[in-house]
Amino acid sequence: MYACAESLRLLVAVLLVVGQQGVGSRPLLVFLIDGFRYDYMDDLNALPGFRQLVENGVKVDYVTPDFPSLSYPNYYSLMTGRNSDVHQMTGNYMWDEVSMKEFLIGTNPDSRLPLWWDGSEPIWVTVQKKGNVRMYYWPGCEVEILGVRPSFCEEYVYNPSVKNLTDSIENALDSLQSGKAEMAAIYYEKIDVEGHHFGPDSHQIKTAVRELDTAMQTLNKKIKEKNMGDKLNVMLFSDHGMTKIQWMERVIELDKYINMSDIVKMMDRGVVVSLWPKHNKHQEVYSALSQVPNMGVYEKQNIPDRFHYKGGKFVPPLTLVAEPGWFITENKATLPYWNNGTGVASGWQKGWHGYDNTFIDMRAFFLATGPDFKKGVQAAPIRAVDIYNLMCRTMGVEPLPNNGSWSRVEYLLSRASNQPRPVLPWSLLMGLLLILLVSCWH
Repeated sequence: MYACAESLRLLVAVLLVVGQQGVGSRPLLVFLIDGFRYDYMDDLNALPGFRQLVENGVKVDYVTPDFPSLSYPNYYSLMTGRNSDVHQMTGNYMWDEVSMKEFLIGTNPDSRLPLWWDGSEPIWVTVQKKGNVRMYYWPGCEVEILGVRPSFCEEYVYNPSVKNLTDSIENALDSLQSGKAEMAAIYYEKIDVEGHHFGPDSHQIKTAVRELDTAMQTLNKKIKEKNMGDKLNVMLFSDHGMTKIQWMERVIELDKYINMSDIVKMMDRGVVVSLWPKHNKHQEVYSALSQVPNMGVYEKQNIPDRFHYKGGKFVPPLTLVAEPGWFITENKATLPYWNNGTGVASGWQKGWHGYDNTFIDMRAFFLATGPDFKKGVQAAPIRAVDIYNLMCRTMGVEPLPNNGSWSRVEYLLSRASNQPRPVLPWSLLMGLLLILLVSCWH
């Protein structure tokens, strides 16, 4: 009888552990570095923090972002593994013609409506359903998506500081080490901000990259101090790259070609602009804009299939796409300045993104380190939608249907980690418990 009781006690303990575990046995720390172009870390000799990560892990040549190569579409492509026409986050600025609601790069209250977010389930929602997720400055972590919020969200603020970043690293590692979270995600914006203000080749970008490298040195040091090197997987990636623009020479002013009163709605300015013409003016507007050089004009049904874009519910009747280096706006009076925080305009923006996602300057980066990854491997290019499958595999999460390619990323994993981790079925454990109960009863 004593043996039965001990067996039952042991099996119940296993059931409790399995029930609480929920997700994979190894925690994951994710960094989204906004606007970090694929070649910003080419000189690893000057970046010891990144160099250590690369030497101890895998790095791909580059990541092709989803179209458009803007932030919000790629935030969601990275975390859902789906193209923008599937997850429906098709721009930084969107308009729903039915409800008349606007999404304004996450800044207005309506940007938090499920309307924009419930098109797909990001991995943090999947993990949160079975465990706990902590997110730091990540755009969208404050939104209830499919009825779920992460257990902790440090809401997005414009351009978090390096101290915000290092504090987030410390907090995230503590939570992952203690088991309070299975996944932590940190967003850092300064690289993108400096790229817009000063251009991708500026000394300000180089300074910002070195500051980020200092934070990576802190990350490496803390992982070692906490003895987490063989327990924690770390992934770093960006949403898009950046290219240099010249305002006065390469501006397309729409009011020189069309009567803007013929437009019901115009969303965004820059590289990808959405237009809803009056119904009786559609053909006239389309014909006029089709003659504009350095810009593609697409009716919704004629958007190239390779963009994986035209099926989006918020895609307008006319989509304008600038050629690399060009900028679309209503007129030059509406060109965006940047300011130094005082509200006083300091100068023209000198860098931009959003162009054709195959344009070389739009390429992003990806690197990863940890027990599930190979070491010292430089790998072939991947696509933004591929990264989701890697996150799922390392966490032991069953991926939802997605547009990523497993064959493009599977060789990044170590041989043992490249096999799905067997999980003892709950039904089998419950069956064993029932057999033991019957045996002990008799």
